[in-house]
Amino acid sequence: MPLPPESRARLRVRNPDELPAGRPAWAGPSRGKPSTVDIIWVALIAAVVLAGVHLATGRLRFLDVVPRSRWLSLAGGVSVAYVFVHLLPELERAQAALDETATGVLPALEHHAYLMALLGLSLFYGLERQSHSSRRLRRAQQGEDATSSGIAWVSIGSYATYNALIGYLLVHREEGGVLALVLFSVALGVHFMVNDKALREHHQELYQRYGRWVCSGAVLAGWGVGAATRISEAAIALLLAFLVGGIVLNVLKEELPTERESRFGAFAIGAAGYAALLLAV
Repeated sequence: MPLPPESRARLRVRNPDELPAGRPAWAGPSRGKPSTVDIIWVALIAAVVLAGVHLATGRLRFLDVVPRSRWLSLAGGVSVAYVFVHLLPELERAQAALDETATGVLPALEHHAYLMALLGLSLFYGLERQSHSSRRLRRAQQGEDATSSGIAWVSIGSYATYNALIGYLLVHREEGGVLALVLFSVALGVHFMVNDKALREHHQELYQRYGRWVCSGAVLAGWGVGAATRISEAAIALLLAFLVGGIVLNVLKEELPTERESRFGAFAIGAAGYAALLLAV
């Protein structure tokens, strides 16, 4: 027998996935799946692990070799597989809901979330070119193979913002549940290894002493914001799109240059293996 409209409304209010923007995410559990409170604490564990990746990767000396470490190429394959098999379909599903949730300036972007992916890709491409130019200039003028401190902090600040976005999305993503969170965290963990390697190569001592702590702390800060607030579904979809573009660029810029002598076999195994896992679950 159909429920009366007022009963259906009360049930909808109890669903934390339909909380209005800005309301704390711990407003209450939904039936038949882990409560939002549980997800928040699982997300905290994931955020701590991701933060630890930046602190630990520099100690893994086997990554600093030429030809490129098979583990880094494997990690790149995993990250790309996650984008194309999981994040892009998730983004497509999010777009379907934008007509109903977007307000203010967001309706103008609701059919252009992929432009945000392009923006993410372009931004990190610009940072990469800027870092290379700064290193060439310092090698020519001072004989030091590292970026200037100004360029280094621009890059570190950008990646810290990127990490904070990831920390936020650990709590709020279009697809919830513990398993989805674990798959997201694994893909982003290996992606952080790739990013950390590139940041250490470009910024050397400054990153090792300060930058890695900033990037690690940003993940936890993003989780904290996500635990306390919730923005609109439309805005989350746009942030997710930006993340997609950033991941694609950050992986491919490390795999494609010929001087890195990347391991295509390891990359292919990582991509195919993680894609198979995602399709299986």
